[in-house]
Amino acid sequence: MTDTGPRTDPDAVDVVALGESMVTFLPTRTGRLADVPSFDRAIGGAESNVVCVLAAAGHATRWVSRVGADGFGDHLVAAIGGYGVDVASVRRDPARPTGIYFRTAGDRAGDNHEVAYYRAGSAASAMTVDNVDPAALRAARVLHLSGITAALSDGCLDLLRALTAPRPGRRPLVSFDVNFRPGLWRDAAAPRVLLDLARGCDLVFVGADEAEAAWGVTADPDAIRALLPEPRILVVKEGARGATVFERAAAHGALAAHDAGRAGAAGVAYGAGAAYGAGVANAAGAANAAGAAGFAYAAGAADGAGVAYGAGAAGDTGGAPGVDDAGDTGDTGDTGDTGDTGDTGPAWDGPGRTGVARGRAAAPGPGPDTRTSVPALRVDVVAPVGAGDAFAAGFLSATLRGLPVRDRIRSGHLMAAAVLTVPGDLAVPPARDHADRLLALDDAAWGRLRLGPGWTHAAGRADEEVPTP
Repeated sequence: MTDTGPRTDPDAVDVVALGESMVTFLPTRTGRLADVPSFDRAIGGAESNVVCVLAAAGHATRWVSRVGADGFGDHLVAAIGGYGVDVASVRRDPARPTGIYFRTAGDRAGDNHEVAYYRAGSAASAMTVDNVDPAALRAARVLHLSGITAALSDGCLDLLRALTAPRPGRRPLVSFDVNFRPGLWRDAAAPRVLLDLARGCDLVFVGADEAEAAWGVTADPDAIRALLPEPRILVVKEGARGATVFERAAAHGALAAHDAGRAGAAGVAYGAGAAYGAGVANAAGAANAAGAAGFAYAAGAADGAGVAYGAGAAGDTGGAPGVDDAGDTGDTGDTGDTGDTGDTGPAWDGPGRTGVARGRAAAPGPGPDTRTSVPALRVDVVAPVGAGDAFAAGFLSATLRGLPVRDRIRSGHLMAAAVLTVPGDLAVPPARDHADRLLALDDAAWGRLRLGPGWTHAAGRADEEVPTP
Protein backbone atom coordinates (compact mmCIF):
# COMPACT_ATOMS: atom_id res chain seq x y z
CA MET A 1 0.00 0.00 0.00
CA THR A 2 1.31 3.44 -0.88
CA ASP A 3 1.27 6.50 1.34
CA THR A 4 1.91 9.45 -0.93
CA GLY A 5 -0.76 11.90 0.17
CA PRO A 6 -2.19 13.44 3.28
CA ARG A 7 -4.11 11.14 5.59
CA THR A 8 -7.01 12.84 7.27
CA ASP A 9 -8.25 11.95 10.72
CA PRO A 10 -10.48 8.89 10.09
CA ASP A 11 -13.15 10.22 12.43
CA ALA A 12 -13.28 13.49 10.48
CA VAL A 13 -13.69 12.13 6.96
CA ASP A 14 -16.90 13.26 5.33
CA VAL A 15 -16.94 11.12 2.18
CA VAL A 16 -14.96 8.08 1.07
CA ALA A 17 -15.21 6.88 -2.53
CA LEU A 18 -14.16 3.55 -3.97
CA GLY A 19 -13.54 3.06 -7.68
CA GLU A 20 -11.12 3.12 -10.58
CA SER A 21 -9.47 6.31 -11.75
CA MET A 22 -7.50 6.48 -14.97
CA VAL A 23 -5.06 8.76 -16.68
CA THR A 24 -7.00 10.55 -19.41
CA PHE A 25 -5.58 11.87 -22.65
CA LEU A 26 -7.52 14.82 -24.03
CA PRO A 27 -7.08 15.86 -27.67
CA THR A 28 -5.46 19.20 -28.40
CA ARG A 29 -7.95 19.77 -31.23
CA THR A 30 -11.13 18.31 -32.63
CA GLY A 31 -11.12 15.41 -35.03
CA ARG A 32 -10.86 11.63 -35.13
CA LEU A 33 -8.42 9.93 -32.82
CA ALA A 34 -6.55 8.87 -35.93
CA ASP A 35 -6.06 12.51 -36.89
CA VAL A 36 -5.32 14.16 -33.54
CA PRO A 37 -1.56 14.85 -33.38
CA SER A 38 -1.19 15.31 -29.63
CA PHE A 39 -2.99 14.98 -26.34
CA ASP A 40 -2.93 16.66 -22.94
CA ARG A 41 -2.74 14.44 -19.88
CA ALA A 42 -5.42 14.65 -17.19
CA ILE A 43 -7.16 12.33 -14.74
CA GLY A 44 -10.64 10.87 -14.78
CA GLY A 45 -12.74 8.51 -12.73
CA ALA A 46 -16.34 8.87 -11.58
CA GLU A 47 -15.72 8.22 -7.91
CA SER A 48 -12.42 10.06 -7.58
CA ASN A 49 -13.92 13.02 -9.43
CA VAL A 50 -16.56 13.29 -6.71
CA VAL A 51 -14.10 13.34 -3.83
CA CYS A 52 -11.74 15.74 -5.65
CA VAL A 53 -14.55 18.27 -6.04
CA LEU A 54 -15.64 17.76 -2.44
CA ALA A 55 -12.08 18.25 -1.19
CA ALA A 56 -11.76 21.43 -3.25
CA ALA A 57 -14.99 22.60 -1.60
CA GLY A 58 -13.50 22.12 1.86
CA HIS A 59 -14.63 18.62 2.86
CA ALA A 60 -12.44 15.84 4.24
CA THR A 61 -12.43 13.00 1.69
CA ARG A 62 -10.69 9.73 0.93
CA TRP A 63 -10.22 7.72 -2.26
CA VAL A 64 -9.80 3.94 -2.01
CA SER A 65 -8.57 2.05 -5.06
CA ARG A 66 -5.68 0.20 -6.68
CA VAL A 67 -3.19 1.49 -9.23
CA GLY A 68 -0.23 -0.06 -10.99
CA ALA A 69 3.33 0.32 -9.73
CA ASP A 70 4.03 2.52 -12.73
CA GLY A 71 4.38 6.16 -13.73
CA PHE A 72 0.71 6.56 -14.51
CA GLY A 73 -0.14 5.27 -11.04
CA ASP A 74 2.32 7.77 -9.56
CA HIS A 75 0.59 10.57 -11.48
CA LEU A 76 -2.91 9.55 -10.40
CA VAL A 77 -2.04 9.33 -6.73
CA ALA A 78 -0.17 12.65 -6.80
CA ALA A 79 -2.87 14.46 -8.80
CA ILE A 80 -5.79 13.25 -6.68
CA GLY A 81 -3.84 13.80 -3.49
CA GLY A 82 -3.09 17.30 -4.76
CA TYR A 83 -6.76 18.18 -4.37
CA GLY A 84 -6.47 17.39 -0.68
CA VAL A 85 -7.94 13.89 -0.96
CA ASP A 86 -6.58 11.23 1.42
CA VAL A 87 -4.90 8.67 -0.87
CA ALA A 88 -3.11 6.66 1.79
CA SER A 89 -5.42 3.66 1.27
CA VAL A 90 -4.64 3.38 -2.45
CA ARG A 91 -2.75 0.14 -3.01
CA ARG A 92 -0.10 -0.58 -5.63
CA ASP A 93 -0.26 -3.67 -7.82
CA PRO A 94 3.12 -4.64 -9.28
CA ALA A 95 1.56 -7.15 -11.66
CA ARG A 96 -1.17 -5.01 -13.25
CA PRO A 97 -1.10 -1.61 -14.97
CA THR A 98 -2.91 1.62 -14.25
CA GLY A 99 -5.81 2.14 -16.66
CA ILE A 100 -5.66 4.87 -19.29
CA TYR A 101 -7.99 6.16 -21.98
CA PHE A 102 -8.08 8.51 -24.94
CA ARG A 103 -11.11 10.43 -26.13
CA THR A 104 -12.06 12.89 -28.82
CA ALA A 105 -13.30 16.38 -28.09
CA GLY A 106 -17.03 17.10 -27.86
CA ASP A 107 -20.11 15.44 -26.49
CA ARG A 108 -19.71 11.71 -25.97
CA ALA A 109 -23.34 11.30 -27.01
CA GLY A 110 -22.51 12.56 -30.49
CA ASP A 111 -22.10 10.32 -33.53
CA ASN A 112 -18.44 11.24 -34.00
CA HIS A 113 -17.31 10.78 -30.43
CA GLU A 114 -14.62 8.17 -29.83
CA VAL A 115 -13.25 6.74 -26.61
CA ALA A 116 -10.41 4.21 -26.51
CA TYR A 117 -10.08 2.51 -23.14
CA TYR A 118 -7.01 0.58 -22.06
CA ARG A 119 -8.29 -0.72 -18.74
CA ALA A 120 -8.83 -4.46 -19.20
CA GLY A 121 -6.81 -6.27 -16.55
CA SER A 122 -6.02 -3.01 -14.76
CA ALA A 123 -4.92 -2.84 -11.15
CA ALA A 124 -8.30 -1.44 -10.11
CA SER A 125 -10.16 -4.30 -11.77
CA ALA A 126 -8.43 -6.63 -9.30
CA MET A 127 -10.16 -5.08 -6.26
CA THR A 128 -11.91 -7.70 -4.12
CA VAL A 129 -13.35 -8.03 -0.64
CA ASP A 130 -10.03 -9.57 0.38
CA ASN A 131 -7.67 -6.78 -0.71
CA VAL A 132 -9.58 -3.61 0.17
CA ASP A 133 -9.31 -2.23 3.70
CA PRO A 134 -12.82 -2.15 5.20
CA ALA A 135 -11.76 0.23 7.96
CA ALA A 136 -10.79 2.84 5.35
CA LEU A 137 -14.27 2.54 3.82
CA ARG A 138 -16.18 2.68 7.08
CA ALA A 139 -14.42 5.70 8.58
CA ALA A 140 -16.64 8.28 6.90
CA ARG A 141 -20.12 9.75 7.04
CA VAL A 142 -20.83 8.77 3.43
CA LEU A 143 -19.51 5.97 1.21
CA HIS A 144 -19.90 6.85 -2.47
CA LEU A 145 -19.99 4.07 -5.07
CA SER A 146 -20.74 3.71 -8.76
CA GLY A 147 -22.11 1.04 -11.05
CA ILE A 148 -18.95 1.39 -13.14
CA THR A 149 -16.97 -0.51 -10.52
CA ALA A 150 -19.39 -3.42 -10.68
CA ALA A 151 -18.64 -3.81 -14.39
CA LEU A 152 -14.87 -4.11 -14.03
CA SER A 153 -14.63 -7.74 -12.84
CA ASP A 154 -16.41 -10.44 -10.87
CA GLY A 155 -14.28 -9.54 -7.85
CA CYS A 156 -15.32 -5.90 -8.08
CA LEU A 157 -18.96 -6.90 -8.35
CA ASP A 158 -18.69 -9.08 -5.25
CA LEU A 159 -17.10 -6.14 -3.44
CA LEU A 160 -19.99 -3.83 -4.33
CA ARG A 161 -22.49 -6.46 -3.29
CA ALA A 162 -20.76 -6.67 0.06
CA LEU A 163 -20.78 -2.91 0.53
CA THR A 164 -24.42 -2.43 -0.48
CA ALA A 165 -25.87 -5.45 1.32
CA PRO A 166 -28.50 -4.28 3.80
CA ARG A 167 -27.45 -4.96 7.35
CA PRO A 168 -28.36 -3.54 10.75
CA GLY A 169 -26.73 -0.30 11.73
CA ARG A 170 -24.90 -0.09 8.41
CA ARG A 171 -22.17 2.49 8.52
CA PRO A 172 -21.59 4.70 6.64
CA LEU A 173 -24.55 5.96 4.62
CA VAL A 174 -24.21 4.43 1.12
CA SER A 175 -24.54 6.68 -1.93
CA PHE A 176 -24.73 4.99 -5.34
CA ASP A 177 -24.60 6.48 -8.82
CA VAL A 178 -26.01 3.91 -11.25
CA ASN A 179 -23.69 5.04 -14.10
CA PHE A 180 -24.95 2.50 -16.63
CA ARG A 181 -22.18 2.04 -19.22
CA PRO A 182 -23.26 -0.78 -21.56
CA GLY A 183 -19.84 -0.98 -23.23
CA LEU A 184 -18.16 -2.00 -19.98
CA TRP A 185 -20.33 -5.01 -19.27
CA ARG A 186 -19.32 -8.47 -20.42
CA ASP A 187 -22.86 -9.87 -20.63
CA ALA A 188 -26.50 -8.89 -20.50
CA ALA A 189 -26.74 -9.05 -16.71
CA ALA A 190 -25.99 -5.37 -16.15
CA PRO A 191 -29.58 -4.11 -15.75
CA ARG A 192 -30.47 -6.74 -13.15
CA VAL A 193 -27.18 -6.30 -11.29
CA LEU A 194 -27.45 -2.52 -11.15
CA LEU A 195 -31.06 -2.66 -9.99
CA ASP A 196 -30.18 -5.04 -7.19
CA LEU A 197 -27.25 -2.89 -6.10
CA ALA A 198 -29.34 0.28 -6.15
CA ARG A 199 -32.07 -1.36 -4.08
CA GLY A 200 -29.57 -1.94 -1.28
CA CYS A 201 -28.41 1.68 -1.02
CA ASP A 202 -29.56 4.64 1.03
CA LEU A 203 -29.21 7.30 -1.66
CA VAL A 204 -29.32 6.64 -5.41
CA PHE A 205 -28.59 8.85 -8.42
CA VAL A 206 -30.02 7.71 -11.77
CA GLY A 207 -30.74 9.44 -15.06
CA ALA A 208 -34.20 9.16 -16.62
CA ASP A 209 -32.79 8.14 -20.01
CA GLU A 210 -30.38 5.77 -18.25
CA ALA A 211 -33.26 4.07 -16.44
CA GLU A 212 -35.11 3.69 -19.72
CA ALA A 213 -32.07 2.19 -21.45
CA ALA A 214 -31.29 -0.19 -18.61
CA TRP A 215 -34.70 -1.14 -17.28
CA GLY A 216 -37.19 -0.19 -19.97
CA VAL A 217 -39.14 2.21 -17.76
CA THR A 218 -40.42 5.46 -19.16
CA ALA A 219 -38.69 8.75 -18.49
CA ASP A 220 -41.41 9.54 -15.93
CA PRO A 221 -39.68 9.95 -12.54
CA ASP A 222 -42.66 8.43 -10.76
CA ALA A 223 -42.29 5.23 -12.78
CA ILE A 224 -38.64 5.06 -11.82
CA ARG A 225 -39.53 5.53 -8.15
CA ALA A 226 -42.05 2.72 -8.45
CA LEU A 227 -39.25 0.47 -9.66
CA LEU A 228 -36.90 1.68 -6.91
CA PRO A 229 -38.95 2.24 -3.75
CA GLU A 230 -36.23 0.98 -1.41
CA PRO A 231 -33.67 3.84 -1.32
CA ARG A 232 -34.59 6.45 1.23
CA ILE A 233 -33.55 9.10 -1.30
CA LEU A 234 -33.89 8.70 -5.07
CA VAL A 235 -32.49 11.37 -7.39
CA VAL A 236 -33.83 11.24 -10.95
CA LYS A 237 -31.84 13.40 -13.37
CA GLU A 238 -33.94 14.64 -16.25
CA GLY A 239 -31.45 16.37 -18.53
CA ALA A 240 -32.60 19.78 -19.75
CA ARG A 241 -35.72 19.64 -17.57
CA GLY A 242 -33.71 19.50 -14.35
CA ALA A 243 -34.14 16.88 -11.65
CA THR A 244 -36.73 15.28 -9.40
CA VAL A 245 -35.99 14.00 -5.92
CA PHE A 246 -38.03 11.49 -3.98
CA GLU A 247 -37.39 11.62 -0.26
CA ARG A 248 -39.09 9.37 2.20
CA ALA A 249 -40.63 11.43 4.97
CA ALA A 250 -38.86 9.44 7.67
CA ALA A 251 -35.51 10.27 6.05
CA HIS A 252 -35.68 14.03 6.70
CA GLY A 253 -32.45 15.11 8.35
CA ALA A 254 -31.35 11.53 8.13
CA LEU A 255 -27.64 12.05 7.64
CA ALA A 256 -27.49 13.54 11.12
CA ALA A 257 -29.54 10.64 12.41
CA HIS A 258 -27.27 8.25 10.57
CA ASP A 259 -24.27 9.85 12.24
CA ALA A 260 -25.83 9.77 15.70
CA GLY A 261 -27.42 6.34 15.72
CA ARG A 262 -26.33 4.05 12.93
CA ALA A 263 -27.28 0.81 14.66
CA GLY A 264 -30.88 -0.33 14.40
CA ALA A 265 -30.54 -1.62 17.95
CA ALA A 266 -27.93 -0.94 20.59
CA GLY A 267 -25.02 -3.31 20.65
CA VAL A 268 -25.61 -4.77 17.18
CA ALA A 269 -22.83 -7.11 16.08
CA TYR A 270 -21.67 -7.55 12.49
CA GLY A 271 -20.28 -11.06 12.78
CA ALA A 272 -21.71 -14.24 11.31
CA GLY A 273 -24.95 -15.20 12.93
CA ALA A 274 -25.41 -11.76 14.50
CA ALA A 275 -28.84 -10.93 15.83
CA TYR A 276 -30.24 -7.57 14.88
CA GLY A 277 -33.34 -5.43 15.21
CA ALA A 278 -35.64 -6.62 17.99
CA GLY A 279 -33.90 -9.93 18.41
CA VAL A 280 -34.32 -10.85 14.73
CA ALA A 281 -31.49 -13.07 13.54
CA ASN A 282 -29.97 -13.07 10.09
CA ALA A 283 -31.54 -16.19 8.62
CA ALA A 284 -28.35 -17.48 7.06
CA GLY A 285 -26.02 -16.08 9.68
CA ALA A 286 -23.22 -16.30 7.17
CA ALA A 287 -20.32 -14.07 6.28
CA ASN A 288 -18.30 -14.44 3.13
CA ALA A 289 -14.60 -15.07 2.96
CA ALA A 290 -13.93 -11.42 3.73
CA GLY A 291 -15.92 -11.53 6.93
CA ALA A 292 -12.76 -11.77 8.99
CA ALA A 293 -11.64 -8.51 7.40
CA GLY A 294 -14.83 -6.82 8.46
CA PHE A 295 -17.23 -7.17 5.52
CA ALA A 296 -20.65 -8.49 6.55
CA TYR A 297 -21.73 -9.87 3.19
CA ALA A 298 -24.09 -12.71 3.92
CA ALA A 299 -24.66 -14.26 0.51
CA GLY A 300 -28.07 -15.85 0.30
CA ALA A 301 -29.17 -14.38 3.61
CA ALA A 302 -32.81 -13.52 4.16
CA ASP A 303 -33.30 -10.53 6.41
CA GLY A 304 -35.80 -10.74 9.23
CA ALA A 305 -39.15 -9.11 8.59
CA GLY A 306 -39.56 -5.62 9.90
CA VAL A 307 -35.87 -4.96 10.56
CA ALA A 308 -34.99 -1.26 10.47
CA TYR A 309 -31.70 -0.68 8.67
CA GLY A 310 -30.52 2.20 10.82
CA ALA A 311 -32.44 5.05 12.34
CA GLY A 312 -32.73 7.44 9.43
CA ALA A 313 -30.39 7.14 6.54
CA ALA A 314 -29.85 9.85 4.00
CA GLY A 315 -30.12 13.57 3.88
CA ASP A 316 -32.05 15.47 1.24
CA THR A 317 -30.74 15.03 -2.25
CA GLY A 318 -31.11 16.42 -5.71
CA GLY A 319 -30.50 15.71 -9.33
CA ALA A 320 -28.25 17.32 -11.90
CA PRO A 321 -29.46 19.74 -14.52
CA GLY A 322 -28.37 19.09 -18.03
CA VAL A 323 -26.20 16.22 -16.91
CA ASP A 324 -25.89 13.17 -19.05
CA ASP A 325 -27.80 10.42 -17.37
CA ALA A 326 -24.87 8.06 -17.69
CA GLY A 327 -23.36 10.19 -15.02
CA ASP A 328 -20.71 12.49 -16.40
CA THR A 329 -21.67 14.49 -19.44
CA GLY A 330 -24.18 17.24 -20.13
CA ASP A 331 -27.11 16.26 -22.35
CA THR A 332 -28.00 19.61 -23.75
CA GLY A 333 -25.73 22.21 -22.28
CA ASP A 334 -28.22 23.17 -19.59
CA THR A 335 -26.77 22.44 -16.81
CA GLY A 336 -26.82 -10.49 -11.82
CA ASP A 337 -28.69 -11.34 -9.17
CA THR A 338 -27.19 -11.03 -5.74
CA GLY A 339 -28.10 -14.41 -4.35
CA ASP A 340 -29.89 -12.81 -1.41
CA THR A 341 -33.58 -13.32 -0.97
CA GLY A 342 -36.15 -10.85 0.25
CA ASP A 343 -38.50 -9.77 -2.51
CA THR A 344 -39.41 -6.20 -1.81
CA GLY A 345 -40.52 -3.63 -4.33
CA PRO A 346 -41.68 -4.03 -7.91
CA ALA A 347 -39.88 -6.64 -9.95
CA TRP A 348 -37.87 -6.11 -13.08
CA ASP A 349 -37.45 -8.99 -15.53
CA GLY A 350 -35.99 -7.10 -18.46
CA PRO A 351 -37.13 -4.08 -20.45
CA GLY A 352 -40.90 -3.81 -20.44
CA ARG A 353 -41.44 -6.89 -18.28
CA THR A 354 -42.34 -7.36 -14.65
CA GLY A 355 -42.54 -10.37 -12.45
CA VAL A 356 -41.39 -11.61 -9.06
CA ALA A 357 -38.43 -9.67 -7.73
CA ARG A 358 -35.55 -12.07 -7.57
CA GLY A 359 -32.80 -9.84 -6.17
CA ARG A 360 -32.14 -8.80 -2.62
CA ALA A 361 -33.61 -5.44 -1.75
CA ALA A 362 -33.58 -3.22 1.29
CA ALA A 363 -36.86 -2.98 3.12
CA PRO A 364 -38.66 0.30 2.42
CA GLY A 365 -39.07 2.41 5.53
CA PRO A 366 -42.27 3.99 6.84
CA GLY A 367 -43.76 7.21 5.61
CA PRO A 368 -44.74 8.64 2.23
CA ASP A 369 -42.40 10.28 -0.26
CA THR A 370 -42.00 13.97 -0.74
CA ARG A 371 -41.37 14.90 -4.37
CA THR A 372 -39.23 17.94 -5.22
CA SER A 373 -38.28 19.16 -8.69
CA VAL A 374 -35.77 21.90 -9.55
CA PRO A 375 -35.32 23.18 -13.12
CA ALA A 376 -32.03 23.05 -14.96
CA LEU A 377 -29.73 26.02 -15.33
CA ARG A 378 -28.64 27.34 -18.69
CA VAL A 379 -24.93 26.83 -19.28
CA ASP A 380 -22.57 27.81 -22.09
CA VAL A 381 -20.89 24.43 -22.36
CA VAL A 382 -17.17 24.10 -23.08
CA ALA A 383 -16.96 20.31 -22.68
CA PRO A 384 -19.86 18.12 -21.52
CA VAL A 385 -17.80 15.65 -19.49
CA GLY A 386 -17.73 15.16 -15.72
CA ALA A 387 -20.95 17.03 -14.95
CA GLY A 388 -22.72 14.06 -13.36
CA ASP A 389 -19.86 13.49 -10.95
CA ALA A 390 -19.72 17.20 -10.12
CA PHE A 391 -23.47 17.23 -9.48
CA ALA A 392 -23.15 14.34 -7.04
CA ALA A 393 -20.34 16.20 -5.28
CA GLY A 394 -22.41 19.37 -5.02
CA PHE A 395 -25.38 17.50 -3.70
CA LEU A 396 -23.33 15.61 -1.15
CA SER A 397 -21.60 18.82 -0.05
CA ALA A 398 -24.91 20.52 0.67
CA THR A 399 -26.21 17.38 2.37
CA LEU A 400 -23.20 17.30 4.66
CA ARG A 401 -23.88 20.93 5.51
CA GLY A 402 -27.50 20.16 6.38
CA LEU A 403 -29.00 22.47 3.75
CA PRO A 404 -32.66 22.13 2.71
CA VAL A 405 -33.52 19.92 -0.25
CA ARG A 406 -33.98 22.76 -2.74
CA ASP A 407 -30.52 24.10 -1.96
CA ARG A 408 -28.97 20.64 -2.15
CA ILE A 409 -30.35 20.26 -5.64
CA ARG A 410 -29.21 23.75 -6.59
CA SER A 411 -25.75 23.02 -5.20
CA GLY A 412 -25.55 20.03 -7.50
CA HIS A 413 -26.58 22.21 -10.43
CA LEU A 414 -23.89 24.76 -9.64
CA MET A 415 -21.12 22.18 -9.33
CA ALA A 416 -22.22 20.62 -12.61
CA ALA A 417 -22.15 24.04 -14.26
CA ALA A 418 -18.61 24.59 -13.00
CA VAL A 419 -17.26 21.51 -14.79
CA LEU A 420 -19.36 22.08 -17.93
CA THR A 421 -17.58 25.40 -18.45
CA VAL A 422 -14.03 23.98 -18.47
CA PRO A 423 -12.33 21.54 -20.90
CA GLY A 424 -11.61 18.62 -18.53
CA ASP A 425 -13.42 16.34 -16.08
CA LEU A 426 -12.70 18.51 -13.02
CA ALA A 427 -13.16 22.18 -12.20
CA VAL A 428 -12.46 24.47 -9.28
CA PRO A 429 -15.83 24.94 -7.55
CA PRO A 430 -17.16 28.39 -6.70
CA ALA A 431 -16.20 29.78 -3.31
CA ARG A 432 -18.71 28.82 -0.64
CA ASP A 433 -19.98 32.35 -0.03
CA HIS A 434 -20.39 32.83 -3.78
CA ALA A 435 -22.32 29.58 -4.12
CA ASP A 436 -24.45 30.36 -1.08
CA ARG A 437 -25.53 33.70 -2.57
CA LEU A 438 -26.69 31.89 -5.70
CA LEU A 439 -28.43 29.20 -3.67
CA ALA A 440 -30.42 31.91 -1.91
CA LEU A 441 -31.82 33.48 -5.10
CA ASP A 442 -35.58 33.43 -5.53
CA ASP A 443 -36.99 31.17 -8.23
CA ALA A 444 -37.29 33.96 -10.80
CA ALA A 445 -33.68 35.09 -10.35
CA TRP A 446 -32.46 31.48 -10.40
CA GLY A 447 -34.32 30.95 -13.65
CA ARG A 448 -32.59 33.94 -15.25
CA LEU A 449 -29.08 32.68 -14.57
CA ARG A 450 -26.94 31.74 -17.52
CA LEU A 451 -23.48 30.51 -16.58
CA GLY A 452 -20.49 30.69 -18.87
CA PRO A 453 -16.71 30.14 -18.69
CA GLY A 454 -15.16 31.91 -15.74
CA TRP A 455 -18.39 32.20 -13.77
CA THR A 456 -16.90 30.53 -10.69
CA HIS A 457 -14.56 33.50 -10.32
CA ALA A 458 -17.36 36.09 -10.54
CA ALA A 459 -18.00 36.29 -6.80
CA GLY A 460 -17.58 40.05 -6.70
CA ARG A 461 -20.44 40.73 -9.08
CA ALA A 462 -24.14 41.09 -8.40
CA ASP A 463 -26.55 38.20 -8.08
CA GLU A 464 -27.26 38.27 -11.81
CA GLU A 465 -23.49 38.20 -12.33
CA VAL A 466 -23.53 36.02 -15.40
CA PRO A 467 -24.85 36.89 -18.86
CA THR A 468 -28.57 36.52 -19.34
CA PRO A 469 -30.50 36.65 -22.63
